[in-house]
Amino acid sequence: MAVLLNRRQMIGGLALGCSAAASPLVTPIAFARAPWEERLVVLILRGAMDGLDAVRPVGDPAFRALRPTLSEGGLPLDGWWELHPALGPLLPLWQAGEFGAAHAVATPYRDRRSHFDGQDILEAGTGGPDLMRLRDGWLNRALALLPGVEAETAFAIGREHLLILSGQVPVSQWSPEARLRLSPQARRLIESVQHDDPLFRDASLMAMEIVDELAAEAEEGGQAMMAGPAAGGGPHGQLADFAASRLRGETRIASFSLGGWDTHVQQAQNLTRALGRLAETILALKDGLGPLWDRTAVLCLTEFGRTARENGSGGTDHGTGGAMLFAGGALRGGRVLGDWPGLDEADLYQGRDLMPTRDVRAHAAWVLRAFAGLSRPDLEGTVFPALDMGSDPGLVL
Repeated sequence: MAVLLNRRQMIGGLALGCSAAASPLVTPIAFARAPWEERLVVLILRGAMDGLDAVRPVGDPAFRALRPTLSEGGLPLDGWWELHPALGPLLPLWQAGEFGAAHAVATPYRDRRSHFDGQDILEAGTGGPDLMRLRDGWLNRALALLPGVEAETAFAIGREHLLILSGQVPVSQWSPEARLRLSPQARRLIESVQHDDPLFRDASLMAMEIVDELAAEAEEGGQAMMAGPAAGGGPHGQLADFAASRLRGETRIASFSLGGWDTHVQQAQNLTRALGRLAETILALKDGLGPLWDRTAVLCLTEFGRTARENGSGGTDHGTGGAMLFAGGALRGGRVLGDWPGLDEADLYQGRDLMPTRDVRAHAAWVLRAFAGLSRPDLEGTVFPALDMGSDPGLVL
């Protein structure tokens, strides 16, 4: 007997579909004090942001042929690059030199393209033989090398912690309460089955959209978890507001995650929503930090990129090379960093993905070197094992 499910009943089938590693519901946030005046915010974009759509290489002759339905309506930047329309609110920051991107970047992770492995490696900052071994985060290892680091009073709201700031150095943790959650065991089960069957995958992505809608409805109808309105509305606005309130004080580092980047289907709609939330988050940080924005760096990192070709569902699949977005008055924006490898088939990684030409960890390392004064041997050996930082990209003013 066939059973017809309405949109809300489908929520119960989440375990059959899209990875909770890409979920926007679990958004822990961590803070740390440090003995410098600059502020560093690291945003983890869970689900693998499509950098080729966020910052589009329209000057590459192969781009539009690979993306026939995903290349319209871009905002011209410099004749070669265009910005996704949903990032339009950040265009004034680009023009002011406070927003930019680094393209064709990746962690050392290759080939398996698992959300969970990719995110763990991104947050652990590992490479070489340590790729899957280290279980502490690169920001925590950086703090361990600095004198005078203190933790703020701890918050324990929510069940998960960010790996990126986990380790021997105590840091404060806080997360908004989420009414809809999946257990860690359920998340691992979802990851193991989600991409083997397009029917399960696409249905679960639809279910995740329903969860987003319900969470938004609950948020609008419930009490605010912080004093004052959340800039941008919704959980991402609350995270940005809370981060800015701490960074205005003794906190120097904040890290939190934004979900919703796994765009296998209907990317034109789904990526637009995710990029819109990201733009609101960055602008909320800027507004909340006020004059401190000039001493702030915001790094937006994702576990891997997506396929160069769009798929038959109006989306893109897990890839390799991607983009890092960055913002802040302490950084030199208004440009796209990187050595562009090209999008001809012979130039693609395994004939399918954007070829990485630089380790994304190097950009984070150069920011830490400028902000905290960490030595290159410490950055390449302890903070980011097996990293070659290469030449200074001039990211920090």
